[in-house]
Amino acid sequence: MYQITMKQLLEAGIHFGHQTKRWNPKMARYIYTERNGIYVLDLQQTLKLLEVAYNYVRDLTASGGTVLFVGTKRQAQEAIKHQAERCGASFVNQRWLGGTLTNFQTIRKRTDYLHELEGKFKNNDFPGLTKKEILKLRKRYDKLQKFFGGVKNMNQVPDCIFIVDLKKEHNAVREAKKLGIPVAAILDTNCDPDDADIPIPGNDDAVKAINLFCETVANAIIEGHEGRDFGPGGEIPSIQYDSSTQTSDDSSPDISLAELPKYLDKVPGEYPDEADKV
Repeated sequence: MYQITMKQLLEAGIHFGHQTKRWNPKMARYIYTERNGIYVLDLQQTLKLLEVAYNYVRDLTASGGTVLFVGTKRQAQEAIKHQAERCGASFVNQRWLGGTLTNFQTIRKRTDYLHELEGKFKNNDFPGLTKKEILKLRKRYDKLQKFFGGVKNMNQVPDCIFIVDLKKEHNAVREAKKLGIPVAAILDTNCDPDDADIPIPGNDDAVKAINLFCETVANAIIEGHEGRDFGPGGEIPSIQYDSSTQTSDDSSPDISLAELPKYLDKVPGEYPDEADKV
């Protein structure tokens, strides 16, 4: 079940946005205040929307749907790969290749070829080939594995994509919108929230923050596969968000007001993972 607390978000530095001069005015509704020239995000909304994303992904996977993790920035690559593999999802953590969604049949041809090469190297099946030719095949296999390894087991277009850094992954967003695929994304203060169907306001530069978001989505997928707490019908759920709803008791702040300043007074420079913030 969804078990994320305010303290976890604060300790991961999720409340830090970009400098005030680098922002998208559409994100104003998710901003709590400004501190030392840095926007501070409203974590109450982050908690609420993260729970919305968690419940949607859980119900989607329980009904047989699939989720694609996307995050190609340096800070996100390891977390995207680790958490996607942990929950058995497909992922893209290198360069987004144009047509990954809109030209999926061509992508399938490359992944089929990757599986073919993988089988040959596993069985050492290279009749009549010289060492030089085998070496060329190895280089070709390594390149295919780098760019297609995360989607080699994706047999169809995903039913939802989870994105780290909505602004950087604009090509993935464009393809998803063209096909009507829901987008769940982390929104920093420089992003356009209109591009996400399930916006999750948060820091998309800190490694700790990215790990927490990816782990939460992976947990939702695992819970969905196990079939716990899934409603009747077995259909892919629609996205529902009521701004008037409150966060659950499990999501309520577990820190006192006296502890808040020690988190707010920190600046992104004190987080080694946030070099991109300044």
